[in-house]
Amino acid sequence: MELYGGYPRFQYGGFWFGFMDPWPEYWADDWYDNDDVYVVYSEDGYYLYNRRYPRDRIAITVYVD
Repeated sequence: MELYGGYPRFQYGGFWFGFMDPWPEYWADDWYDNDDVYVVYSEDGYYLYNRRYPRDRIAITVYVD
């Protein structure tokens, strides 16, 4: 996880993912280092899901680098 232009983003598999929504406050402070997450394309957008909190989803932007 890093900040780019004041916004959090991360890189995986040659893609950059930028957050459009904040993650819930009740997620652990280090969730991005320890939790199992995955990305789904649904309803004309990409969303990040956390297996620990399966009902939550975070809107993200995907960039090809």
